[in-house]
Amino acid sequence: MSLDAQWAQRWIELSASAVAEHRDYLVDLDRAIGDGDHGENMDRGFRAAVEALSEAQPSSVAEVLKTVAKTLMSTVGGAAGPLYGTAFLRASKAAGGGDLDGVGVAAVIEGALSGIQARGKATTGEKTMVDAWTPALEAARAVAEAGGDAGVVLEAAATAAEAGAAATEPLRATKGRASYLGERSIGHLDPGAVSTSLILRAAARAATEGQDA
Repeated sequence: MSLDAQWAQRWIELSASAVAEHRDYLVDLDRAIGDGDHGENMDRGFRAAVEALSEAQPSSVAEVLKTVAKTLMSTVGGAAGPLYGTAFLRASKAAGGGDLDGVGVAAVIEGALSGIQARGKATTGEKTMVDAWTPALEAARAVAEAGGDAGVVLEAAATAAEAGAAATEPLRATKGRASYLGERSIGHLDPGAVSTSLILRAAARAATEGQDA
């Protein structure tokens, strides 16, 4: 099983739907420890990305991800825009020119995480989206190295990201606006980690749809 531009475009469409569905939830999460605008910003950004893709009709995974990167950077406010924009830009470079197999999927996730860390300077345990992307990458690598195809790798990554997002609740934030709250940041999920889990789950769903079609 390999993943092409059609999958990548469907990934973004499903991400937009998931973010829209969970918009108010993400707002509430961010209101507890941040500016309260994460859900609104992500919703606006992914809606714009879907529109941009429908106009551009990119022909490769890399081109899809590059279009998304540019759109998110120009439409998403707050910290999420630069972070997700850089993530998708690095992911587009990691994708190369062809379709993705399991190893390619792991490389794309690695690219995304490297972009986030380059931009945000965060590491694991600091209550950020890195706490979802890092276990996603670790799971993706393990499955890819064991010979798993692209869909299986994405499923493992999505499941690990969901667990990673859930694990941010007891953490004390030491990066970003949430860090200003100190101990009061404990007991809340990180909104960026949650949106990461939604996006990676959408990627896995898009792969499953393609397999069933």
